[in-house]
Amino acid sequence: MTPQATPQQSPMDINHLQNGMINLVYNFCSIFTTPVEMALRPFYGSRYFPPVIHFFSAVLMILLPVLSSLAEGFSHMVPFLRFQQAMGLYGIGSLSRWFFLGSFIHGVRIWRRMIHMEKEQHSLYEGPPLPIFRLMPGSFWLVRIVWEPLFVFILALELPNFFILQPSAAHYLEFAAAMLAMKQYVRWYMQWQFLRGLMDMRNAGPIIAKIVDNTATEDELATIHLASIPKDIPDDLRRDTASHIARAFSPGSKNDF
Repeated sequence: MTPQATPQQSPMDINHLQNGMINLVYNFCSIFTTPVEMALRPFYGSRYFPPVIHFFSAVLMILLPVLSSLAEGFSHMVPFLRFQQAMGLYGIGSLSRWFFLGSFIHGVRIWRRMIHMEKEQHSLYEGPPLPIFRLMPGSFWLVRIVWEPLFVFILALELPNFFILQPSAAHYLEFAAAMLAMKQYVRWYMQWQFLRGLMDMRNAGPIIAKIVDNTATEDELATIHLASIPKDIPDDLRRDTASHIARAFSPGSKNDF
């Protein structure tokens, strides 16, 4: 026999799975973009980078120079092939050192904000953009999703031509630019989803009231994914149905009608 779900064992719905995957993508991208964002927005809030994300970013910036050195060493071991040494002032090792130096400087700033909380208005704010982005057309999210990643990507393409960046650092910045665009898009989608849920809840209110009054049409019920409700059901059952639908559209609900 197939076991039946009890009230204490409700199955995970598609909304819960989607929210979990969205958070996973956001945190995964944050691991790669933390060093870049620290330079793009040097006045970020004290809670913008969680300690776990910062820890994994530090591990990443330790492993990348090691892996780059190992790959370069193995390339010289291939017989009958000659590899040209990477040209450029700064490689992935230099970016790693800058990251840890910046982490120390920002750590002092964040520590002061944690001790003197009155100095900070919103701890989750990612900080204002660099002055150059104030000249760019577009809204707040256009700067975050398009202009900032594009700026990083252009730097990754052009600085090696001037022998400023080595290919290892340029490749990292190219990948970080893509991760930055994805992260900011996911963040925008999360906020849009929250506001859209509030609007849906507001728009569902009149329909729920009509369900209680037994005046809701089939077209109105279809907008909240409900089949037609029999006209002759008891009033207490109709009120319970309306209460269940209202709870389903509440902000903390995971149900989807």
